[in-house]
This record gives sequence, C-alpha cells and structure tokens, in this order.
Amino acid sequence: MSEIAFIGLGSNLGEREKNLSSALTLLAETSEIELVSTSSFYETTPIQDNPDGSVANQPDFLNAVCQVNTELPVQFLLARLLKIEKKGGRERKHRQHGPRTLDLDLLIYGETMCKTAVLTVPHPRLHNRAFVLYPLMEIAPDLVVPGKGPVKNLLAAVAEQNIRRITGINFSIKTG
Repeated sequence: MSEIAFIGLGSNLGEREKNLSSALTLLAETSEIELVSTSSFYETTPIQDNPDGSVANQPDFLNAVCQVNTELPVQFLLARLLKIEKKGGRERKHRQHGPRTLDLDLLIYGETMCKTAVLTVPHPRLHNRAFVLYPLMEIAPDLVVPGKGPVKNLLAAVAEQNIRRITGINFSIKTG
C-alpha cells in the first residue's frame, strides 16, 4: 500500500543548491519512491543551538520540502533517507543543530504517529519551524499534521522566524 510522505531537506555547507538537488534526484530515482512535488528553496538562519540560546557561527541554510508517494514502510524510508544523506557527504558527528552538507527529515508519513528510539513521526518539531511550514504550505496548503492540526493554522507561531523564498532556483522533476 502506498503512503504519502513529506520530507524536509536542508543544507548549509558546500554547494547548498546542488546538495538539495542531488538528494531530490536520488529520491526520484528510487524505485519505491515517486517524487510528487517539491517546494521552492528557502533561505533560513540556523536554529538556536548554543546553551545561551544564541546561534552558532555557521552559514545560512537552504531548505525545501518534498512530497512523495512510497511503498516503503516508514522505517525503511528513514533508512533510505539516511543513505542519501551519507551519499551527500553528511557526517553525523556534528551537534544536533550544527552545520551539515545535507539533512533529510521525515516530517510526515501518512496518518502515522509513532515514537521510537530512532524515529518520531510526525517530526516532533515541525510545527515550530518556519523552514518546514512555509514550504509545506506551498505544496500542500490543506495538509493537516497528525496531532498538531492544519499547516495554515500552525504558521502564526513561526511568523517571526527569518525565512526568505529564493526565486530563480528550484528543483524540477525530470521525467523520461
């Protein structure tokens, strides 16, 4: 049975646009995944990650969200995302909100709500992040986040976060 899933993408090291585009291409080339839509790219400041609540000195992120249909069970989709991150140069030695070449987050997997040692779906912080909600609103304006509510209602809580839609660079799904 096919499930609709939403994946967040981010990069703030190296060639950010190329990193996101390469990850999207790898997703689209996966036989058990159909890439349905991709948001615009957005530039955002890093999340507060120092103990005092300040942002560490690191480059801005380029972010996007994509919608996929997949035959993969949720844990296998996560494993695929981790493989794509590794192929994209991701090293998991950095702190949680540290710089990275590629970050892929499984945001939503159908109506699934689960919490294990390695996976929480929906993503536990997606409702607090402009870099997730604005791209989600762009590609799925009527989406309801399981346990949190409609995306359009969640936007008010992140209105003060710094986010800028980038024009002129988008990923286009190539067919044939």
